[in-house]
Formats: sequence, C-alpha cells, structure tokens
Amino acid sequence: MKQIISMKKNHEFRRVYGKGVSAATGTLVLYCRKNRLDVNRLGLTVGTKVGCAVVRNRVRRRLREIYRLQRETLQTGYDLVIVARGRAADASYQALLRDFKQLTKKLRLLREKTS
Repeated sequence: MKQIISMKKNHEFRRVYGKGVSAATGTLVLYCRKNRLDVNRLGLTVGTKVGCAVVRNRVRRRLREIYRLQRETLQTGYDLVIVARGRAADASYQALLRDFKQLTKKLRLLREKTS
C-alpha cells in the first residue's frame, strides 16, 4: 500500500497558496499547483477556529482518509492543500467526502476515464 506523501514545510504551503488555484465550499477550501513530480503531495490545514484539539484531529483524520480513498481518481503531479473551515467540525464524513469530490471536479483534478 502506497503511503501518502505529506507537505510539511511552510514554504511549500506558501507556494501553493500564492501560485496555485483554489476552489471553496462551505466546509473546505482546496488549493492545487503542479509540482513537477510523478506523485501528489498533500497538506492539511485545520486551524483553531475549527475547534479544540480533539475536534481538529478528528477533522484531520477524516480528510486524510478521504484523500487516501480518492487519490486513485486524481491526476498525479500536484501539490494539494486542504483547508478545513469552521463548519467542517460539525460536518459528517459524507458531507466532507461530497465537498472534496466537488472541489476536485471544479479544479479538473480527476483523471480521464479510459475504456
């Protein structure tokens, strides 16, 4: 099983925020930018407005799992940053999944289906 490659450094996040494209829903904001690699890298931002540490970690775990299950449907070669908004704390897993799929479709990150 392939591991999720995470972005950790501040300059990587700032590059995606500054030069990438974004789309937003009520619970999530998704930023993406090409990274010249053969893999996607994921960064998660869950601020204190979302809630206490327990709530933030729950949102973070849900978003990581959503990405893990959906990454086969995404194009490769992108840096992705998912920012959780305050409403993400009360959102169900299904609502977060629906919003993530909607954002990837809006940013044209889905792979073309070949038959």
